Amino acid sequence: IEQARPEITYLMTVIMWKLSTLSALLSLTNSEAFTPSNNRRSISVTSSVLKLTEAADDILKPKYEIESIPIRIGHGFDIHKMAPIGDAGQPVIIGGVVIPHKDQKWTDAEGKYVEKGGIYETQLGVVAHSDGDVIYHSVVDAIFGALTLPDIGQVFQDTDPRWKGCDSSKFMEHAYTVMSDYGYEIGNIDVTLILERPKVASFKPAMKENIVKLLGTTPGRVNIKARTHEQVDSVGELRSLSCHVVLTLSKK
Repeated sequence: IEQARPEITYLMTVIMWKLSTLSALLSLTNSEAFTPSNNRRSISVTSSVLKLTEAADDILKPKYEIESIPIRIGHGFDIHKMAPIGDAGQPVIIGGVVIPHKDQKWTDAEGKYVEKGGIYETQLGVVAHSDGDVIYHSVVDAIFGALTLPDIGQVFQDTDPRWKGCDSSKFMEHAYTVMSDYGYEIGNIDVTLILERPKVASFKPAMKENIVKLLGTTPGRVNIKARTHEQVDSVGELRSLSCHVVLTLSKK
């Protein structure tokens, strides 16, 4: 029974998170729900997200000319807090994949559960306005950056209730549309995911497949690396995870 406890905690939180997200999605006109399957979110490129971002479209269409050069390079970065899953209210989602895991040794910096700075063994979740997918957010930021457009935080603001608990594949869909509208396609993508735990090596193929599908590219153009932070700072203490993405866009 004790060995089953982490899995039960994880499943109960995921169920609650799904119900909460479904409720939020139902409040949006013409939005689409999503369902995890084999820990992977289903992907369907739709126009629904475009209707939700009409107010942000102006900043994605600057007054200056985005010159038609052969290759553009972009860099994206994202970081999110991790916390006990009950506090986070949602699981760890990376590259569109829900990451199940055993209880982890999280550092309680504020002393909420154990002595301040002590170790608290717990299931982890990501603290974020949307689903906190650091890979997707970094990729979107890199695409916008390569096109000399504003960052993801200006387009999908964390104060906007429409993005509360939002599936970040919607952000990827919109970035793909913007990229295509400017006449570009993915040249290649190099992802560096940085987190101490949980381990994600077995989930990298699914993450890669998701990116390939969402951005209409091929496996030979997408790479995902993952490394720890050598127990240094908040990432090393399991209080956060981060991601860097470098990519190129090629003129069609």
